[in-house]
Amino acid sequence: MKIQQLSLFLENKPGRLLEACEAMSEAFMEKYPDINVAVEYTGSGAGIESLIQKSIEIGNSSRELKAGEKEKGAVENVVAIDGIAVITDKANTVTNLTTEQLAAVYTGEVRNWSELGGKDEAIVVIGREAGSGTRDGFESITKTADKCVLAQELTSTGAVIAAVQSSTNAIGYASFASVEGQTGIKVLTVAGVSCTAENIVNGSYVIQRPFNLVTKSDGKLGGAAQAFFDYIPYAVLSAMTFPAILYSTDSVISAAVGFVIGSYIPLGMMPMWAQSVCD
Repeated sequence: MKIQQLSLFLENKPGRLLEACEAMSEAFMEKYPDINVAVEYTGSGAGIESLIQKSIEIGNSSRELKAGEKEKGAVENVVAIDGIAVITDKANTVTNLTTEQLAAVYTGEVRNWSELGGKDEAIVVIGREAGSGTRDGFESITKTADKCVLAQELTSTGAVIAAVQSSTNAIGYASFASVEGQTGIKVLTVAGVSCTAENIVNGSYVIQRPFNLVTKSDGKLGGAAQAFFDYIPYAVLSAMTFPAILYSTDSVISAAVGFVIGSYIPLGMMPMWAQSVCD
Protein backbone atom coordinates (compact mmCIF):
# COMPACT_ATOMS: atom_id res chain seq x y z
CA MET A 1 0.00 0.00 0.00
CA LYS A 2 1.42 3.39 -1.03
CA ILE A 3 1.49 5.89 1.87
CA GLN A 4 0.80 9.52 0.99
CA GLN A 5 2.49 12.09 3.21
CA LEU A 6 0.52 15.14 4.39
CA SER A 7 1.89 17.82 6.72
CA LEU A 8 -0.19 20.19 8.86
CA PHE A 9 1.53 23.57 9.20
CA LEU A 10 -0.03 25.64 12.00
CA GLU A 11 0.06 29.42 12.24
CA ASN A 12 -0.01 29.39 16.05
CA LYS A 13 2.26 28.29 18.88
CA PRO A 14 1.97 24.88 20.57
CA GLY A 15 -0.80 24.44 23.14
CA ARG A 16 -4.46 23.56 22.92
CA LEU A 17 -4.28 23.96 19.14
CA LEU A 18 -1.53 21.36 18.96
CA GLU A 19 -3.65 18.93 20.97
CA ALA A 20 -6.63 19.51 18.67
CA CYS A 21 -4.55 19.04 15.53
CA GLU A 22 -2.99 15.85 16.80
CA ALA A 23 -6.39 14.47 17.78
CA MET A 24 -7.86 15.34 14.37
CA SER A 25 -4.84 13.93 12.55
CA GLU A 26 -5.07 10.65 14.43
CA ALA A 27 -8.79 10.34 13.71
CA PHE A 28 -8.26 11.19 10.04
CA MET A 29 -5.48 8.60 9.70
CA GLU A 30 -7.68 5.95 11.28
CA LYS A 31 -10.22 6.57 8.54
CA TYR A 32 -7.52 6.86 5.84
CA PRO A 33 -4.63 4.54 6.80
CA ASP A 34 -2.91 5.19 3.45
CA ILE A 35 -2.42 8.88 4.35
CA ASN A 36 0.17 9.86 6.96
CA VAL A 37 -0.30 13.26 8.62
CA ALA A 38 2.50 15.11 10.44
CA VAL A 39 2.02 18.33 12.47
CA GLU A 40 4.51 21.20 12.07
CA TYR A 41 4.41 25.03 12.37
CA THR A 42 4.55 27.86 9.84
CA GLY A 43 2.48 30.77 8.56
CA SER A 44 -0.61 30.65 6.32
CA GLY A 45 -0.27 33.62 3.97
CA ALA A 46 0.75 31.88 0.76
CA GLY A 47 -2.24 29.59 0.34
CA ILE A 48 -4.56 31.72 -1.79
CA GLU A 49 -1.84 33.00 -4.13
CA SER A 50 -0.49 29.47 -4.61
CA LEU A 51 -4.02 28.30 -5.37
CA ILE A 52 -4.48 31.02 -7.97
CA GLN A 53 -1.16 30.01 -9.55
CA LYS A 54 -2.46 26.40 -9.61
CA SER A 55 0.49 25.03 -7.67
CA ILE A 56 -1.88 23.73 -4.98
CA GLU A 57 -5.44 22.38 -4.89
CA ILE A 58 -6.92 23.98 -1.75
CA GLY A 59 -5.87 27.31 -0.26
CA ASN A 60 -6.43 28.72 3.20
CA SER A 61 -8.09 31.94 4.21
CA SER A 62 -9.01 33.23 7.65
CA ARG A 63 -10.76 36.19 6.03
CA GLU A 64 -13.19 36.92 3.22
CA LEU A 65 -11.73 36.66 -0.24
CA LYS A 66 -10.96 39.92 -1.96
CA ALA A 67 -12.68 40.90 -5.19
CA GLY A 68 -9.48 40.45 -7.17
CA GLU A 69 -8.99 36.93 -5.83
CA LYS A 70 -12.54 35.97 -6.79
CA GLU A 71 -12.01 37.44 -10.25
CA LYS A 72 -9.05 35.08 -10.66
CA GLY A 73 -11.27 32.07 -9.93
CA ALA A 74 -10.87 31.59 -6.18
CA VAL A 75 -14.03 30.20 -4.52
CA GLU A 76 -14.90 30.43 -0.80
CA ASN A 77 -16.03 27.37 1.17
CA VAL A 78 -16.83 28.70 4.65
CA VAL A 79 -16.26 26.13 7.40
CA ALA A 80 -16.57 28.36 10.46
CA ILE A 81 -16.98 31.89 11.78
CA ASP A 82 -14.46 33.35 14.19
CA GLY A 83 -15.26 36.27 16.48
CA ILE A 84 -12.39 38.67 17.16
CA ALA A 85 -12.50 39.74 20.80
CA VAL A 86 -11.29 43.19 21.91
CA ILE A 87 -9.38 42.83 25.17
CA THR A 88 -7.94 45.02 27.91
CA ASP A 89 -6.47 44.48 31.34
CA LYS A 90 -9.15 43.25 33.76
CA ALA A 91 -8.79 46.41 35.91
CA ASN A 92 -9.56 48.78 33.03
CA THR A 93 -12.75 50.73 33.78
CA VAL A 94 -13.77 50.98 30.11
CA THR A 95 -16.20 48.20 29.24
CA ASN A 96 -17.60 49.11 25.82
CA LEU A 97 -16.33 50.70 22.61
CA THR A 98 -17.90 51.29 19.22
CA THR A 99 -16.14 50.32 16.00
CA GLU A 100 -15.61 54.06 15.39
CA GLN A 101 -13.90 54.44 18.77
CA LEU A 102 -11.75 51.39 18.07
CA ALA A 103 -10.75 52.93 14.76
CA ALA A 104 -9.81 56.17 16.52
CA VAL A 105 -7.69 54.27 19.04
CA TYR A 106 -5.89 52.15 16.47
CA THR A 107 -5.16 55.04 14.11
CA GLY A 108 -3.80 57.22 16.92
CA GLU A 109 -6.61 59.77 16.87
CA VAL A 110 -7.47 58.81 20.46
CA ARG A 111 -4.43 58.21 22.66
CA ASN A 112 -5.69 58.41 26.26
CA TRP A 113 -8.22 56.26 28.09
CA SER A 114 -9.80 59.40 29.56
CA GLU A 115 -11.12 60.24 26.09
CA LEU A 116 -13.13 57.00 26.28
CA GLY A 117 -14.43 57.45 29.81
CA GLY A 118 -11.50 55.75 31.52
CA LYS A 119 -8.52 56.85 33.59
CA ASP A 120 -6.06 59.53 32.53
CA GLU A 121 -3.53 57.06 31.15
CA ALA A 122 -1.95 56.65 27.72
CA ILE A 123 -3.36 53.77 25.67
CA VAL A 124 -0.88 51.04 24.73
CA VAL A 125 -2.12 49.81 21.36
CA ILE A 126 -1.27 46.20 20.53
CA GLY A 127 -1.95 44.47 17.22
CA ARG A 128 -0.88 41.60 15.02
CA GLU A 129 1.76 41.55 12.32
CA ALA A 130 1.09 42.43 8.68
CA GLY A 131 -0.38 39.42 6.87
CA SER A 132 -2.19 38.10 9.93
CA GLY A 133 -5.74 36.96 9.20
CA THR A 134 -6.85 38.27 12.60
CA ARG A 135 -5.41 41.68 11.81
CA ASP A 136 -7.01 41.68 8.37
CA GLY A 137 -10.39 40.82 9.87
CA PHE A 138 -10.13 43.48 12.58
CA GLU A 139 -8.96 46.19 10.20
CA SER A 140 -11.60 45.32 7.60
CA ILE A 141 -14.43 45.82 10.11
CA THR A 142 -12.94 48.94 11.73
CA LYS A 143 -11.80 50.35 8.37
CA THR A 144 -8.26 50.89 9.60
CA ALA A 145 -6.25 48.98 6.99
CA ASP A 146 -2.83 50.59 6.45
CA LYS A 147 -3.67 53.24 9.07
CA CYS A 148 -2.85 51.57 12.39
CA VAL A 149 -0.34 53.08 14.79
CA LEU A 150 0.83 50.27 17.08
CA ALA A 151 2.99 50.27 20.19
CA GLN A 152 3.57 46.55 19.68
CA GLU A 153 3.10 44.44 16.55
CA LEU A 154 3.10 40.78 17.61
CA THR A 155 3.21 37.54 15.67
CA SER A 156 0.79 35.31 17.56
CA THR A 157 -2.51 35.36 19.42
CA GLY A 158 -0.79 34.13 22.57
CA ALA A 159 1.70 36.98 22.46
CA VAL A 160 -1.09 39.56 22.17
CA ILE A 161 -2.94 38.09 25.16
CA ALA A 162 0.26 37.97 27.22
CA ALA A 163 1.09 41.58 26.35
CA VAL A 164 -2.34 42.80 27.41
CA GLN A 165 -2.12 40.78 30.63
CA SER A 166 1.18 42.48 31.49
CA SER A 167 0.12 46.07 30.74
CA THR A 168 -2.66 47.79 32.68
CA ASN A 169 -3.24 50.31 29.89
CA ALA A 170 -3.09 48.01 26.88
CA ILE A 171 -5.74 47.15 24.31
CA GLY A 172 -5.53 44.27 21.86
CA TYR A 173 -7.58 41.83 19.83
CA ALA A 174 -7.57 38.05 19.58
CA SER A 175 -9.67 35.14 18.43
CA PHE A 176 -12.63 34.56 20.77
CA ALA A 177 -11.79 30.87 21.17
CA SER A 178 -8.33 31.86 22.44
CA VAL A 179 -9.46 34.34 25.10
CA GLU A 180 -12.04 32.08 26.75
CA GLY A 181 -10.84 31.06 30.21
CA GLN A 182 -7.90 33.49 30.20
CA THR A 183 -7.16 35.31 33.45
CA GLY A 184 -5.99 38.90 33.81
CA ILE A 185 -7.89 40.23 30.80
CA LYS A 186 -11.37 41.57 30.09
CA VAL A 187 -13.32 41.21 26.85
CA LEU A 188 -15.03 44.46 25.90
CA THR A 189 -18.47 44.70 24.37
CA VAL A 190 -18.56 46.33 20.95
CA ALA A 191 -21.44 48.75 20.36
CA GLY A 192 -23.07 47.20 23.41
CA VAL A 193 -22.91 43.62 22.09
CA SER A 194 -20.95 40.91 23.92
CA CYS A 195 -18.51 38.67 22.09
CA THR A 196 -20.30 35.36 22.63
CA ALA A 197 -20.83 32.28 20.49
CA GLU A 198 -24.50 33.13 20.01
CA ASN A 199 -23.81 36.73 18.98
CA ILE A 200 -21.04 35.68 16.60
CA VAL A 201 -23.32 33.20 14.84
CA ASN A 202 -26.33 35.54 14.61
CA GLY A 203 -24.13 38.37 13.34
CA SER A 204 -24.94 40.92 16.04
CA TYR A 205 -21.29 40.90 17.15
CA VAL A 206 -19.77 42.59 14.13
CA ILE A 207 -16.03 42.00 14.56
CA GLN A 208 -15.84 38.57 13.02
CA ARG A 209 -14.33 36.76 10.06
CA PRO A 210 -14.98 33.57 8.11
CA PHE A 211 -12.57 30.65 7.95
CA ASN A 212 -12.50 29.32 4.40
CA LEU A 213 -11.24 26.44 2.38
CA VAL A 214 -10.57 28.08 -0.96
CA THR A 215 -10.81 26.13 -4.20
CA LYS A 216 -10.56 27.05 -7.88
CA SER A 217 -13.74 27.45 -9.88
CA ASP A 218 -12.23 25.40 -12.70
CA GLY A 219 -10.34 22.88 -10.57
CA LYS A 220 -10.98 19.30 -9.43
CA LEU A 221 -9.49 18.04 -6.18
CA GLY A 222 -7.20 15.04 -6.09
CA GLY A 223 -7.98 12.03 -3.92
CA ALA A 224 -6.11 13.02 -0.75
CA ALA A 225 -7.25 16.65 -0.92
CA GLN A 226 -10.87 15.61 -1.49
CA ALA A 227 -10.72 13.16 1.43
CA PHE A 228 -9.48 15.84 3.81
CA PHE A 229 -11.93 18.41 2.41
CA ASP A 230 -14.81 16.01 3.05
CA TYR A 231 -13.53 15.19 6.53
CA ILE A 232 -13.56 18.79 7.77
CA PRO A 233 -17.29 19.00 8.69
CA TYR A 234 -16.84 15.98 10.97
CA ALA A 235 -13.98 17.81 12.72
CA VAL A 236 -16.09 20.95 13.12
CA LEU A 237 -18.94 18.99 14.67
CA SER A 238 -16.44 17.23 16.93
CA ALA A 239 -15.62 20.64 18.48
CA MET A 240 -12.02 20.83 17.34
CA THR A 241 -10.52 24.31 17.34
CA PHE A 242 -7.54 25.18 15.15
CA PRO A 243 -6.42 27.20 12.13
CA ALA A 244 -3.92 25.34 9.94
CA ILE A 245 -2.44 24.99 6.50
CA LEU A 246 -2.05 21.58 4.91
CA TYR A 247 0.52 20.60 2.31
CA SER A 248 0.92 17.25 0.58
CA THR A 249 4.41 16.32 -0.57
CA ASP A 250 2.81 13.78 -2.93
CA SER A 251 0.37 15.96 -4.89
CA VAL A 252 1.31 19.42 -3.54
CA ILE A 253 -1.89 20.25 -1.67
CA SER A 254 -2.43 23.29 0.52
CA ALA A 255 -5.56 23.50 2.64
CA ALA A 256 -6.64 25.80 5.38
CA VAL A 257 -8.40 24.40 8.35
CA GLY A 258 -9.87 27.16 10.53
CA PHE A 259 -12.33 26.02 13.13
CA VAL A 260 -14.16 27.49 16.04
CA ILE A 261 -15.82 25.16 18.50
CA GLY A 262 -18.34 23.08 16.59
CA SER A 263 -21.37 24.31 18.51
CA TYR A 264 -20.73 27.83 17.17
CA ILE A 265 -21.91 26.61 13.75
CA PRO A 266 -25.03 24.43 14.14
CA LEU A 267 -25.48 21.95 11.29
CA GLY A 268 -28.43 23.92 9.89
CA MET A 269 -26.20 27.01 9.56
CA MET A 270 -23.31 25.22 7.87
CA PRO A 271 -22.89 25.66 4.09
CA MET A 272 -24.59 23.05 1.91
CA TRP A 273 -21.36 21.30 0.95
CA ALA A 274 -20.64 20.69 4.64
CA GLN A 275 -24.20 19.65 5.45
CA SER A 276 -24.18 17.04 2.70
CA VAL A 277 -21.07 15.43 4.18
CA CYS A 278 -22.47 15.47 7.72
CA ASP A 279 -25.92 14.12 6.89
